[in-house]
Amino acid sequence: MSKPKIGWVGLGNMGLPMAKNLLKAGFEVTVFNRTKSKEQALIEAGASAAESLQQLVQHCDIIITILSDDAAVKVIFEGTNGLLSKPQPGKLFIDMSTVAPETSCYLAGICARLGLGFIEAPVSGSVKPAQDGTLIILVGGSAENYEKAKPVFDVLGKLSLLLGESGKGSTAKLAINYLLALNLQGLAETVLFAEKNGISKQDMLTIVNEGACANGITKLKSASILNDDYPAAFALKHLVKDLRLAKEAGLDAPLITPLYDAFNKAQQAGFGNEDVMAIKKYLESNQ
Repeated sequence: MSKPKIGWVGLGNMGLPMAKNLLKAGFEVTVFNRTKSKEQALIEAGASAAESLQQLVQHCDIIITILSDDAAVKVIFEGTNGLLSKPQPGKLFIDMSTVAPETSCYLAGICARLGLGFIEAPVSGSVKPAQDGTLIILVGGSAENYEKAKPVFDVLGKLSLLLGESGKGSTAKLAINYLLALNLQGLAETVLFAEKNGISKQDMLTIVNEGACANGITKLKSASILNDDYPAAFALKHLVKDLRLAKEAGLDAPLITPLYDAFNKAQQAGFGNEDVMAIKKYLESNQ
């Protein structure tokens, strides 16, 4: 069976390596980006470029979007000359952006009325898993559309889970990013408390990472803490957005408000474009 032709919209830190992995796996990929210079790296890797979103839809069987927020996703789908401006029944749209569950449900409803397939598929993982093809893909939608998308997901991730109808994938993504934020702030506070009381961050991180409290995040972010350098694998501003969406979706746990406030203040203090672990820099500057 021939591989479906893939249309790709979204060439950020995550989108570019993901699209490259599809090319490496033998998929034909066509890209569209409003800033045409951003397409060049993918074209050099073997992709072709569409002149418009409508041309992208016409040429491709599956169209994947991975964009920064709800507003950007809605513009790409519904804007003048957007993906849905000339609907072609039978096409499958996969939104891999992190958005509100209600946005995924909204887009699913529109696509259904136009005779189009739609599933949401946000991912758990940052740049390195995107490069390695080891993301966890959180899917909401029909089993039929999931099966159509699964050959793509098998390239992009080590695991994909069909979690239920539209909205469930987005809910799961907000839930895991809440846990991520708890881990990050807890690690930052632990190291800062230790340093304040005469224990080096090297020793404290060794205690964390060699004991039962160790996890993937504590080990992954230790180098940034030790070097006091926070290049953005996952920009802090995006986690602020995700925590806000979780609150708006009904997360009312005791820690969500102070957690959101801390990350939001860190963004306002100028740390938004640094990695999420830069929450340590913000907390340290306010001791």
